[in-house]
Amino acid sequence: MKAYLGFLLVWLLSVNGFGQPSAPVPTAPVQATTSGRPTHSFSLGDSSFLLDGKPFLMISGEIHYARVPREAWRQRMRMARAMGLNTIGTYVFWNLQEPEKGKFDFSGNNDIAEFVRTAAEEGLWVVLRPSPYVCAEWEFGGYPYWLQNEKGLVVRSTNATYLQDYKEYIDEVGKRLAPLQVNHGGNILMVQVENEYGSYSNDSNYLAINKKIFREAGFDGLLYTCDPIKDVAKGHLPGLLPAVNGLVDPTRIRSTVNRYNNGKGPYFVAEWYPAWFDWWGEPHHTVPADKYTGQLETLLTGGVSVNMYMFHGGTTRGFMNGANFYDTAYFQPEISSYDYDAPLDEAGNPTAKYMAFRKVIAAHLPAGDHLPDIPPARPAISIPAIIFDRQSAVFDLLPQPVVNEQPLTFEQLHQAYGYVDYRTTLEGKGKGLLFIGGLRDYAIVFVNGKQIGVADRRLKQDSVLLNLPGGKARLDILVENLGRVNFGPSLLKNTKGITGKVEYAGKELKGWRMYSLPFSEAPVIKAGAATAAAPVLRSASFTLDRVGDTWLDMSQWGKGVVWVNGHNLGRYWRVGPQQTLYIPAEWLKQGKNDIVVFEMLATGQHTLQAIDHPILNELQ
Repeated sequence: MKAYLGFLLVWLLSVNGFGQPSAPVPTAPVQATTSGRPTHSFSLGDSSFLLDGKPFLMISGEIHYARVPREAWRQRMRMARAMGLNTIGTYVFWNLQEPEKGKFDFSGNNDIAEFVRTAAEEGLWVVLRPSPYVCAEWEFGGYPYWLQNEKGLVVRSTNATYLQDYKEYIDEVGKRLAPLQVNHGGNILMVQVENEYGSYSNDSNYLAINKKIFREAGFDGLLYTCDPIKDVAKGHLPGLLPAVNGLVDPTRIRSTVNRYNNGKGPYFVAEWYPAWFDWWGEPHHTVPADKYTGQLETLLTGGVSVNMYMFHGGTTRGFMNGANFYDTAYFQPEISSYDYDAPLDEAGNPTAKYMAFRKVIAAHLPAGDHLPDIPPARPAISIPAIIFDRQSAVFDLLPQPVVNEQPLTFEQLHQAYGYVDYRTTLEGKGKGLLFIGGLRDYAIVFVNGKQIGVADRRLKQDSVLLNLPGGKARLDILVENLGRVNFGPSLLKNTKGITGKVEYAGKELKGWRMYSLPFSEAPVIKAGAATAAAPVLRSASFTLDRVGDTWLDMSQWGKGVVWVNGHNLGRYWRVGPQQTLYIPAEWLKQGKNDIVVFEMLATGQHTLQAIDHPILNELQ
């Protein structure tokens, strides 16, 4: 593509009095050189970013490497270029990179360095957000579950244990990404320190330690903080650029940044929200494009750099969704689709919002310059009914238990995600109330293998009425971790499972056997039972003569997760709004494909079909 971005940025700045016309700015990043010699410079001017000494307006969009199949990274980046973006923003997720203490994983979809290098190859700069806390509607805000097993550890604090774990993690990230900074010949322009810390606390000493940790890890380029405007005073660290989130008034942006940056810019909205995310049991959030085109026009005309959150959301696969829990809302676990009503939809295709934003950016191009053509839409397919011919009740496949007088949490069981079956014995006849203290988060209660009821933390439910048959009865409480809280003070209370006492008719129950079902990989079903009661695992194979994106229609099922060819696609739940699960074409193959479903509630589903479009707006 031509050097239209350099012309665009210089022109925007000059017409608004923020800079003077100059020669085109080089826009295609290069990979780090073996010598480490810088090929570009990036710095703070009085009113604008300076790339190689010339004004540079950043038009960025957030894409998270973990929410897009590695095989599709390049396609999403080409869509970004075609809309007019010159930069990509991404978090780095600690719980992916260090899932267990001291065990790092930067392979496959976790290869953040390759994501950055791919962006360089596609002519895109990168804004890196490797703070150990990311929020992002992500499990535990990006923190690994095992931090809660570290004695006395307090996240986002000067606690010595936390800082040591944090430093070891950032050091590993730095080994891979510090050489890719622009001042080392790479394409990472800036690195964010912490993440909206002012919305959480105001310890400037803690922020200073963050900066020191980043510098020691090799991040010696431009660092910045970001906060909503009301929290900049608490989250800003003197000496770093204070970016503001969610603001679209250039005058207020400039006055805020000037106040905390010695009367100077540049001016950067690190999170501009053209839409929003979803949680279970609430409608899918959508806002028309025309509500945002004017905002984008205002920012660009005002010479304000911007990062769209999100440009492309993708999918929060597996068990990695987070949950809301703060003053104005109770527990709200987020859905697996991270479509976000973003300019690029969950499958990577342009929406009306994409086309509208592209038009705004194109209108600011210098005469004679053009945006690249939009890549063709990704092909979508339907799949006729898949018939499940292998199934087994989960209670027939339980592993060896852990035995303890009181229930143990997931963390005490050294289990990150998934499910735990808590089992004990009751004795008696007649009705009584079962109370599950500190339920985190969703429980199905069984007596002698028969489902009696459910308790749902979302609905503040923690009790189920039992009617015992007489004599000894087996009690099972199957508990699901619906996602650790990712925002606010509840970060400090994020254990899962049964975290308190269990009582029946006012008496504490003891003598528990706990069966871990983390489902970190697709379960293997060896049995071929003709029928099996829920909770049940079902598997099947299906054959394709061609591949394409598709969506499993789960609207007639109950609640659970699905694996296709070993990939965990995420959760489904009949409460909606999400009623389909997206399968990217890259994870399908011509010929035989395998599917496994873990169904928690329904017993009569034996077929499943896939359709060529998502269903994101139905509640049950």
